[in-house]
Amino acid sequence: MNTNPETKQTEILKGFMDTHIHTSPDVKPRLLNDYEAALEAQEKGMAGIVLKSHVESTAGRAYITHRMTGLPVTGGVTLNLTVGGLNAEAVRTTALMGGKIIWLPTIHHQEIKLDHNALNEILHLIKDNNLVLATGHLNPEEIFQVLDQCRSLGVEKIMVNHPLTRVVGASLDEQKEMACHAYLEHCWVATMPQHDKLDPEVMAEAIKEVGAKHCILATDFGQDHNPRPVLGMQMMMASMIKQGISWEDITLMCRDNPKNLLYD
Repeated sequence: MNTNPETKQTEILKGFMDTHIHTSPDVKPRLLNDYEAALEAQEKGMAGIVLKSHVESTAGRAYITHRMTGLPVTGGVTLNLTVGGLNAEAVRTTALMGGKIIWLPTIHHQEIKLDHNALNEILHLIKDNNLVLATGHLNPEEIFQVLDQCRSLGVEKIMVNHPLTRVVGASLDEQKEMACHAYLEHCWVATMPQHDKLDPEVMAEAIKEVGAKHCILATDFGQDHNPRPVLGMQMMMASMIKQGISWEDITLMCRDNPKNLLYD
């Protein structure tokens, strides 16, 4: 049994949230279904999880999973081609079904044009329904376009997804600018062998430069070739502590910031 106090601390997930989990049913193989992911998080004392799909709304799935487990489970919709792209009706329906997060295009980000008018309509719905806007797989130039529109419309709940991955590729200076208007969600999946193979030191240095008060830690796990999400959270915390991130900052990024974004 591991008796190292510092390492043991990183095994504690009580009150923490994972804002980025991929579960089944899905078009790709997933390690866990919605119920199993929620149950494991609940057993670790976590405060909640977010279910994300690239191809459909998870609002209804989150509702059912919450009713089955009692754990707060959040869903939303990713505006890929499978839901009509920048489709305001998909956003409206997701909100009516209790969804909370609206992700901009991910797997179809290259095929979907960020039309100003379509995005404006979606941003109005996000503001009016107290939703969260997430930037998906947009590149930095597109993210800044979105942030400009958000500022002009008063949309304040914004999350920039995995800025350090190849698909986004935000520089440190760009991350600092983004952090003036949004939380930066750093996902542990980027460090995995079958993904970006990102050096955890790079992630830690970005957090130190930008500031933990502007960051969120999540796993983006659920792939059948990666560890289970709860283990991913523990791995991430242990690595960040090794890289000089304090437990207080980890708590801020895993508990307080997600709570402020999703529930306040």
